[in-house]
Amino acid sequence: MKKIDRETVQRILDTAEIVDVVSDYVNLKRRGSSYLGLCPFHNERTPSFSVSKSKNICKCFSCGKGGSPVNFVMEIEQISYSEALRYLAKKYNIEIKEHEMTDEERERESERASLFAVNEFALSHFESNLYDTTDGKEIGLSYFYDRGLTDASIKKFHLGYAMEQSDDLLLAATGKGYNVKYLVDTGLCIRTDQGRVYDRFKGRVIFPVFSVSGKVIAFGGRTLKKDLAKYVNSPESLIYHKSNQLYGMYQAKPAIVKHDKCILVEGYMDVISMSQSGVENVVASSGTSLTEGQIRMIHRFTENVTVIYDGDAAGIKASLRGIDMLLAEGLNIKVLLLPDGDDPDSFSRKHTSSELEEYIKQNEVDFIQFKTGILLQGVENDPIARSKVIADIVRSIAVIPEQVTRNIYIKECSRRLEIDERVVSSEVNKQVKALAEKAAEKRLKKSGNDSVDKLENEEKADIEESTREKDLEAAIRNAENQSGTIQFLRPYEKGLLRYVLRYGMLDLCDSIDDTGNPVPVKVIDYIADELKIDDLTFVNADILSTFNEALNISKGDWETDRNRNDAQLMEKRSEYIANGEAQLRETETDIATIERKEKLIVENADRIFQEGKDSFAMLYIEKTLSSHPDSNIRDLTLELVADKHVLSKVHTKYAHIETDEERLGELVPRAIFEYKDAILECRIRKLHDDLRRVASSPTADPEEIRSLMEAHVQLQRLRGEFAKYLGERIINPRK
Repeated sequence: MKKIDRETVQRILDTAEIVDVVSDYVNLKRRGSSYLGLCPFHNERTPSFSVSKSKNICKCFSCGKGGSPVNFVMEIEQISYSEALRYLAKKYNIEIKEHEMTDEERERESERASLFAVNEFALSHFESNLYDTTDGKEIGLSYFYDRGLTDASIKKFHLGYAMEQSDDLLLAATGKGYNVKYLVDTGLCIRTDQGRVYDRFKGRVIFPVFSVSGKVIAFGGRTLKKDLAKYVNSPESLIYHKSNQLYGMYQAKPAIVKHDKCILVEGYMDVISMSQSGVENVVASSGTSLTEGQIRMIHRFTENVTVIYDGDAAGIKASLRGIDMLLAEGLNIKVLLLPDGDDPDSFSRKHTSSELEEYIKQNEVDFIQFKTGILLQGVENDPIARSKVIADIVRSIAVIPEQVTRNIYIKECSRRLEIDERVVSSEVNKQVKALAEKAAEKRLKKSGNDSVDKLENEEKADIEESTREKDLEAAIRNAENQSGTIQFLRPYEKGLLRYVLRYGMLDLCDSIDDTGNPVPVKVIDYIADELKIDDLTFVNADILSTFNEALNISKGDWETDRNRNDAQLMEKRSEYIANGEAQLRETETDIATIERKEKLIVENADRIFQEGKDSFAMLYIEKTLSSHPDSNIRDLTLELVADKHVLSKVHTKYAHIETDEERLGELVPRAIFEYKDAILECRIRKLHDDLRRVASSPTADPEEIRSLMEAHVQLQRLRGEFAKYLGERIINPRK
C-alpha cells in the first residue's frame, strides 16, 4: 500500500475550495462575506453552519464541528485523512503521486477504504454484466427497456445485473485480489453457518445506492421471478446506514437546490422514471418508513417538500406519520395524490416532462387539505369519527416548531373544517404544551439517570479515598493545584496561539542584527523569543503541540512557498498594469491624463500585490494546521481562527474600522505580558498555599516561613511592575 506524497497533498490543500466542497452536502446562502447553511452534523432548524471562503474553513457555532475541506470531508463521510485527500483529488482531477507506506501506516488505514473499494468493484461488475453478457442483455437489459428506461437513464443511475451463478461476483472479486471478509461485511456475499460463501444478489437486476457525495454504499436487487422475495437489499454495514440515506439523492441534489424543492416518492423506479421524464429533484425512501436522518438530509438542501402518494388509501393512511415528522423538522409540506391505479413510475411514463410538471403544480396541496380529504372519507356524517380526524390534524399542527406557521395552519384548519378558530387554537396550544412537557420529562429523566450515575461514582470515589494512605494526600493536593493552574492559564495560552495561527507569518517589528542593520521579526518568532527569554512553556498539551507544529511550519518550506506565491502575484501585477495601459490607449488621448491614470494603475497594482502577500502570510499557518492529520490540532486551530460574526457593511461604509492586523504592535506584546502576569498569579497562589501549610504545621520552621514570605514579597513587587508595564508597553509596528 502506498501513501500520498507531500507535493500532492499540498496541491490538494491549495486547490480544494471550502464553499465548493460543502455545497456538495449543504445548500449554502451568501451572508456578507461568508456563507450560511444548516449544519449537516446535527439536527437544527435555524442555520448556524458558517463557511468562510477567504479562510477556506467552515464551522458550526452550535455543535462546533467543521474545519478545512479535508477536515469537513473526513467528518461528513467518516473517512480517514488519507481517504479524504483521495476524495478531493478525484473531485478536482488531481493526479496522485505516492510512495510506499510503512507497516505502521498500513495498519492505520481505515477498514472503510476496503469496503468502498469492494463496492466500487461490484458496481463495475454488475454494469458490465448488464451490457456485456448474454443473460445480462436478454434478462436484465430487456427488463429495463420493458419498463421504458433509456440507456442514458440506465447509465445515469448505474443500473446493473447480477448473474444467476451463485458465486459469480465472489469468484470475480477474489480473482482480482479482494478479501472475502469485505465482500461479506458489505453484504455483497453471505456466509452460512457451515462456512459456505455465496452471492446475495444472484439473478437480480441491480439498483446501486450512492452516498450524497457519490460513493456507492449499498445495493438493491429485484428478482424477475415470482417465487422469490421481490427485493433484496444490502444489510447495515460500517459504510451504510439505511435510516440516513435516500435513494437518488446524489443524482437529484443539483436539481433540488436549483428548484428549492424536493419531491419524495417510495421506490427505485419511481425516482428513475420521473428523472427520465425531466423531473430530476426526486428522491425515494426506498420502501421504508421515513426517518429523522432522511428528513435532515433533505433539509440540508431545501425547506420545501412535495410528497407523492399513489391512489392506495390504506397505504396512504399508514404513511401519514411521515408528514408529521417532516412538519416537526420545520419543512414546508405539499402532498400530491396520483390518480387511482397510477404510481410515480407509471404516471411519469404516460406523460411528457411539461405535463408532469404542470400536473404537480396544479394538484399539490397543503397537508391539511390532504389529510382532511383522506381521513374524512366515509365519516362526514359521523360526529365521533369526525372529531377524531380533527384531533389528528390538530396534533399535526402542534408539531410545527414555528409559531407563525402554526397560526397560519390554525386559520386554515378552522376554515376548512368550519370550526371556531379559538377552539382550534386552544386545542393546538394544549398539544404544544403536552409535547413540551413530554420533552422536558424526557430530558429530566435522562438528567436524573446521569445524576444517579454521578452520585454512585462520587460515593465510590469517597470509599476509595478513605482507604488511601495518608502520605498520598500531599501528592493529590499538588495534582489538583497543577490542574487548576493548567485551566487558569488556558485562555491566556489560547490568546497567544490565536495570534500565532492568524498572523504568525506577518512581520511585526524590526530587530537589530550584529552589523546594526534592521531585521524583520515575525509574530510567531516574537512570541517564541519572548517565551524563551523567561524559559516558559505552554502547560496545556494541545496548545503546546499546536504551537510546536506552527513553529515547524514557519521553519519549513515557507521561503519556497512564499517565493512561488510572490512570482504568481508579480505575474498578475504585470498583467493588471498591461491591461490597464492598453485600455488607456484606447480611451484617452490627453498625455497628462494618461500619465496620471497610469500612476493610479501602478499604485492599485502595488496595493493588490501587497494585499496578496499579506493574505498568503496570514493564511499560511492556519491553512496547513486546519488540515492537519491530528484531530486535536485541527479542532483547536478551527476554534481559534473561525469568525462567528462578520462586521456589517453599515459600520465600514463611512468609517475605517481598525483591525487586529493593524494593531498587532500593541496587541501581541500585551497578550504576552498578560500571560506572564497570569503565571505570576499562579505562583503567588502556590506560595499562599505553601505558607498556610507550613504555618499550620506543629513543627513549623520559622526560617522556611520567612523564606516563603520574602519570595511572596518579590513576586508581588514584580507583579506591580508588570501592571505599570502593561499600561505603557507598545512597540512600533513595522510599516
